[in-house]
Amino acid sequence: MSSGKNIRGVQTAGSGAAGQTARAKLPFTKMHGCGNDYIYFNCFNTKLEIHSPESLAVFLSDRHKGVGGDGMVLILPSEVADARMRMFNLDGSEGAMCGNAIRCVAKYLYDNGLVRKRAMTIETLSGVRALWLSTRHGAVAAVKVDMGRAELRPSEIPVALTGERVVARAVTIGGAVYTVTCVSMGNPHAVVFCKDVDAFDVHRLGPLFERDPLFPDRVNTEFVEVAGRNRLKMRVWERGSGETQACGTGACAAAVAAVLNGHCDKGADITVQLPGGELTIRYTDAAVYMTGGCIIVFEGTVEA
Repeated sequence: MSSGKNIRGVQTAGSGAAGQTARAKLPFTKMHGCGNDYIYFNCFNTKLEIHSPESLAVFLSDRHKGVGGDGMVLILPSEVADARMRMFNLDGSEGAMCGNAIRCVAKYLYDNGLVRKRAMTIETLSGVRALWLSTRHGAVAAVKVDMGRAELRPSEIPVALTGERVVARAVTIGGAVYTVTCVSMGNPHAVVFCKDVDAFDVHRLGPLFERDPLFPDRVNTEFVEVAGRNRLKMRVWERGSGETQACGTGACAAAVAAVLNGHCDKGADITVQLPGGELTIRYTDAAVYMTGGCIIVFEGTVEA
């Protein structure tokens, strides 16, 4: 786009009279992975430039006055991978990694002929991730993602606790004691096991965990019920977004925590049931692998 005045972070062109600007028309694709919905912009092979995505994410993610979503994703070219993605939560904060969004990025790239590979790599703030695509009738139906190794060292998560790892550790949050297991999957997670996750007061407890001084970078919190051997039921409070239908990195963290606490088997497929659907997680010493679907909801154009 030609240079002009910046409206909500989008570069627009001048439209004649002094002080006037044209509103930019931005094509987007709404997609979801396991109910985790984002607004995707193709900056890969277009001249679209979004200079302040933080403010645009807040504007568009509003479910009453915007498009509506858990946030916004930019699909960009990369010098080290097939493509690069940037993800912004609905409060405008940038996330280092999003497991559900990266699957949708892979589908967008493949289905639109931008990266026609069944095995591709995507650059994120937490590193380059490898993905393997399963297709049906020429379109991507599911994606397996190498989510990287689970980080258990407290200083690298980060969480302000001592020891080599935080597994089944009693902590005080909001004046009450909870048993937590902490994991980083490119972003910090605190996993709390409970007996009835549907009855858990996620909307009250989620913000207390997210903002507690124990977590210097804030934290995503997974409330997890063990539904069977290698089967979990989970709700999640994501930092910057609140409760969402699903969280890919959160499902990975929950599976890792379940293995560390003896509820699930390492190296086995672990089914994580979320409000928006199911993900399959496999925790190994080399990496954590996540498999799930990716769906286009609709395409449109928004003025900003």
